[in-house]
Amino acid sequence: QVQLVESGGGLVEPGGSLRLSCAASESILRFSVVGWYRQTPGKQRELVAAITRANSYNSADSVKGRFTISRDNAKNTVYLQLNDLKPEDTAIYYCNAARFDNVRGREDYWGQGTQVTVSS
Repeated sequence: QVQLVESGGGLVEPGGSLRLSCAASESILRFSVVGWYRQTPGKQRELVAAITRANSYNSADSVKGRFTISRDNAKNTVYLQLNDLKPEDTAIYYCNAARFDNVRGREDYWGQGTQVTVSS
């Protein structure tokens, strides 16, 4: 069973920075795409940023220029650098890894989530 373990969340003031880490229990190259989502109470989980095995990037318009996704294949770890944080970035951030199977379609794996709170 794939395990994804996030770390790095916390409380930060507006304008501050955090770096989230997501350590996978197996090689992240076995996944077609890895990324970060976030969720606030009463809202659907939304994509923050993702990176494919071919190093294509995708991110939400609301975080462009502030958040950066990266990965270290040797460490099986995906990172999300969050800069210039705003109160509206407050959410639980989830790591996601997905692979595609011709029979089963998309298989998603999720971490347990890490809380990011932006407040003065």
